[in-house]
Amino acid sequence: MSEIESRINGLVETLMEDYSKDRVIDEIKLFEHPDKEAVVDILEKLRKIIYPGYFRNKSYKIYTVRNNISMLLEDVIYNLSKQIALVLKYEPQFSGLSAEEISIKAEGLTFDFLDKIPKIREYIETDVQAFFDGDPAAYNTDEIIFSYPGIYAILTNRIAHELFLLGVPLIPRIMTEHAHSVTGIDIHPGTTIGKYFFIDHGTGIVIGETSVIGDNVKIYQGVTLGALSTRGGQSLRNKKRHPTIKDNVTIYSGASILGGDTVVGKNVVIGGNAFITTSVPDGAKVSVKSQELHYNYNSSHPVECKELDPEETWYYMI
Repeated sequence: MSEIESRINGLVETLMEDYSKDRVIDEIKLFEHPDKEAVVDILEKLRKIIYPGYFRNKSYKIYTVRNNISMLLEDVIYNLSKQIALVLKYEPQFSGLSAEEISIKAEGLTFDFLDKIPKIREYIETDVQAFFDGDPAAYNTDEIIFSYPGIYAILTNRIAHELFLLGVPLIPRIMTEHAHSVTGIDIHPGTTIGKYFFIDHGTGIVIGETSVIGDNVKIYQGVTLGALSTRGGQSLRNKKRHPTIKDNVTIYSGASILGGDTVVGKNVVIGGNAFITTSVPDGAKVSVKSQELHYNYNSSHPVECKELDPEETWYYMI
């Protein structure tokens, strides 16, 4: 036996001994846990179903919309049912069911979810329109669907949210965390979002589980809709911890709005870097008082300093 083989065997023995300590990280149930790659693949196939004319299924040379959707649906039904059957075992109410009963339940949940696709498409159509109407840098809606991270994150959330409402464990979170890793936008699948939702730029946005967002809401990068405190840990589960944002609200970059009792009223504008923990009445404009700026400059090249009109600083685009 070579030195390398000997060292490998030694490492294997060390790891096998380490795996025997009965910790959470030691659990080995390869065929009882969901397959993250399979869930992401399901998500991408659902995107093709939702945008039938944008993301072609290259597996098939003869292409009609009907045949393509039929094949995609069969694939999703089979694989999503399989993944749901695996995760249902995480829920105590299903622990006593037989494998056949679990399979039947998973298939039923899969069809219940697929029945929601027209609703998802109705909402995502309004989101695409909101992106186009709200972003002068968007030249057409194709650009938004193909390339904007915000629309990808929102679509993923709308898919995951319907599974979340059906009580499907784990899979919705896998989907939204995949979108988070791709886009930098972290939206919990429990978040309720109205129509015409627009995320501009998006990086660093965090939206918590119990957030409720109305129609025609616009959010910029770095915004947090979070909880005031998570010190209570699991005791806070199923409690309203995150804010409610009503219709026609704009929240500029870096703002943090926290707390389950915090309600931002209709037609409110929240300025950049604001930190809000109490409710805001309808129509208000909330801003951070202007910081004092110091200019160091050469006397031969003077800098003109001008007082800003607060009203002029509200509606800025990036």
